[in-house]
Amino acid sequence: MHALSFDHFGPASVLRWTERPDPVPGPGQVRVRMHSVGLNFADVYRRNGTYHLRGDAPWVLGYEGAGVVETAVPGDRLFPVGTRVGFADMPHANAELVVVDHERLIPLPDDIGFDTAAAVLLQGLTAQYLVTDSFSVRPDDVAVVHAAAGGVGMLLVQMLKALGAVVLGVASSEGKRDAVIAAGADVAVGYDAWVEAARALSGGHGADVVYDSVGRTLADSLAAARIGGTVVFYGMAAGDPDPVDPRLLMDRSLTLTGGDLWNVLTGAEVRRERAAALFEQIRRGVLAPRIAASYPLRDGAQAHAFLESRAAVGKVLLTL
Repeated sequence: MHALSFDHFGPASVLRWTERPDPVPGPGQVRVRMHSVGLNFADVYRRNGTYHLRGDAPWVLGYEGAGVVETAVPGDRLFPVGTRVGFADMPHANAELVVVDHERLIPLPDDIGFDTAAAVLLQGLTAQYLVTDSFSVRPDDVAVVHAAAGGVGMLLVQMLKALGAVVLGVASSEGKRDAVIAAGADVAVGYDAWVEAARALSGGHGADVVYDSVGRTLADSLAAARIGGTVVFYGMAAGDPDPVDPRLLMDRSLTLTGGDLWNVLTGAEVRRERAAALFEQIRRGVLAPRIAASYPLRDGAQAHAFLESRAAVGKVLLTL
């Protein structure tokens, strides 16, 4: 098989389309022939050495995608050979063949294509727990979404609107803000005036919830929340936030909570139930995944460069 690999940290140009041995499934694993792979900033961070990588070089990136079962677990009736499947959290997805734990497989309904699955599984399941587990959104809640034109942000905006929230999306360019409004946000602003916009949208009280995936904006997110409001911190796209004085939380009765998808996907049953709910939202038109661009996997260096340019609105895919 072939895979997109690299043997030292660096810019997108370190990525190479190389021939590698076919992976061999272990007990309780299947081998999937990939059709579509989701690209995430975590892949960029791992490529440049910011995030931990398992094993030794050469490394193969990627954690989510969709394809067809080529080698099944002997005797398994749930995912026999030929079954269309997706996954959100299995390493080495940037390859023609990927070994996946049986419990991490997600069956794909006939009306959910490979590209759609690769575009929504990781980021859609993330947005899903943000509006249900991290904070229980109610109708008319004022919600602020950072990086609202990104993969998670666009889905988060749509889910919040489906729950009846009033949504302020924060995005860095006019084109991205237009896309955020098209996704359903009530207001979209840049990073120069979003705290004031949040207060104005809430009648001066502040937002009920702020979803912060930027990191360096955490202090402003706390300032933009109302007394008794919540800030959900789930990413550090611009770097680590400054430490938070707990007296600030006490003085304004604020809740600061973290979010990590892997603490939610605790087993095969919950993983598949949550994915089925996500697919149902797509089926009903509640969610409309936006694909910013698709690149052949062999041209993954170009895809990384595009994602790093911050020009992408929606999801970047790698296809086979």
